[in-house]
Amino acid sequence: MPLSFIFGTVGSPTGTPKKPGGSVGAVEFSRSIGLGALELGWVQSVRVTEATCALIKAAGAAHDVALSVHAPYFINLNATEDEWPKSRKRLMDAAHYGFLAGATDIIFHPGSYFGGDPAEVLKVALPRLKACMDELQRNGDKVTLRPETMGKSAMLGSFEDTLAMSAAMQGVLPCLDFAHLHARPGDGTMNTYDEWAGYLKSYRLKLGKGALRHLHIHLSGIEYGPKGEKNHLPLAEADLDLKALFSALKDFGSAGRILCESPIMEEDALNMKMTWMKVSGEKE
Repeated sequence: MPLSFIFGTVGSPTGTPKKPGGSVGAVEFSRSIGLGALELGWVQSVRVTEATCALIKAAGAAHDVALSVHAPYFINLNATEDEWPKSRKRLMDAAHYGFLAGATDIIFHPGSYFGGDPAEVLKVALPRLKACMDELQRNGDKVTLRPETMGKSAMLGSFEDTLAMSAAMQGVLPCLDFAHLHARPGDGTMNTYDEWAGYLKSYRLKLGKGALRHLHIHLSGIEYGPKGEKNHLPLAEADLDLKALFSALKDFGSAGRILCESPIMEEDALNMKMTWMKVSGEKE
């Protein structure tokens, strides 16, 4: 029986050999060490040809590695009217070329409140995101857009924000970064079984039981302060209670992908996989 979750890294694993190198090499290397997913880290810009996309897609299919894309960081659904077209292009390029590369899910940072009220900011963000999704569907770019839960309280991307975006339109679902959700309050909360179970209950209520079988999760250790996230850490150096989180995911019948963003990414991705097998009792 396959595991409920497949595991991988955000960006190419650090041990990816120089030849063949690149994303194709990262796909091959991921599979060789027992990982079944890879998130292409297009976080600065989307600079990829259609020919390269075809090679990445073929590699993913040949090695049975599920692909996603992390879109450029410089996307903001709450950008000014002048800045929004640039943000929009970054998201649309990531989605279009990601689809050509065989990616099913496009992860992006939703932006900033700029000090505004979250409810008011969503009135700007939702129509913009809906217009992007409508255009992708018209163009045949069959991807799921996934706004990521963010680790700082000043950022658009609370758990509630991502649920609101997903409930408002087809083709949009959250990317649940549980390290960010732990860091966001700034006080060490969001780290117990009951707290995670509460979030999963809300997720099921808002998006339906089936959505819990298609989770896209980012995970790492994390350092935080009163304003939230500071930086990612190896799991062993952080206070995130992985077993409590995985127990909640198991009890809610969750499934999908878990992508590691730790500094020792493939090592911790494999640690996560082993921990999941222990907590869930599942075997490959």
